[in-house]
Amino acid sequence: MDLAHSLRGLERTGSHSAEDIQQQIEELSSRDWQLWSIGALLMLVLASGFFALVLPNLAWSQKNLVLDHRFLPQLMFGLITLIVLVNIYLIAQRKSLNLTRGSLIRELVYSQRLENLSLYDPLTQLFNRRAMEEFVNREVTRVNRMGTQLTFLMVDIDGFRNVNSSFGHRAGDEVLVEVARILKNNFRGADLLFRYGGDEFLVVMPETSEEQAEIAVRRLLRAAESWNVSNKRGFDLVLNWGISAHVAGSEISEVLREADRKLYQSKRKMVPLF
Repeated sequence: MDLAHSLRGLERTGSHSAEDIQQQIEELSSRDWQLWSIGALLMLVLASGFFALVLPNLAWSQKNLVLDHRFLPQLMFGLITLIVLVNIYLIAQRKSLNLTRGSLIRELVYSQRLENLSLYDPLTQLFNRRAMEEFVNREVTRVNRMGTQLTFLMVDIDGFRNVNSSFGHRAGDEVLVEVARILKNNFRGADLLFRYGGDEFLVVMPETSEEQAEIAVRRLLRAAESWNVSNKRGFDLVLNWGISAHVAGSEISEVLREADRKLYQSKRKMVPLF
């Protein structure tokens, strides 16, 4: 198959995922090596042809090398023509290769930006529900394989609707951003933070038991109290929470329902953890 035809086929593939584009770039790299191999092979063939034509016209006479010059002009003209044609071909193919590679790299960057945007909640800059479906499944598979612990924490803002109705949606958005900031500051880098929906947040804590998760919740609630001390907006931030540990073989939906059930229990009781 002609290389230019293959490159045009790659250009017509349109939008792809980041993995598909990276695979295409790797294929282009292999084609780049093919071009160098073609060039080296053609030079080898030209050199072999040169010696095949010249050597039969060489003769030894009194220890001096005698060369029949009748064939040299035609030979040199043919070699020069072949070299020029080969170089024109290789330059054209490399130009097409580089253009296609540049196009794929731009598409890769664009695709990665879109993918990143689609995985983050634009307001809180936490992972969104789409990211949760991908990352949580991956984490559950890992802990099932390694036999480690995995705990889910569901958090929501008590009376959030009253904040929106009394102080406006802009104030509500500011509260959501503040809660996201508090979550980031009070959980580990290995913990996964999601905006689950509305004023609900989900924290997925690998290698963490329920008892260890409760320690993290105490820290979170103390941070919320500190926020209330410095807050001048006229309302207090109250967080409800529910913890549920993943058991090997259980469905993620079951674990989330259990965490959600405990969250609403804490909302009804409003009993502080510390």
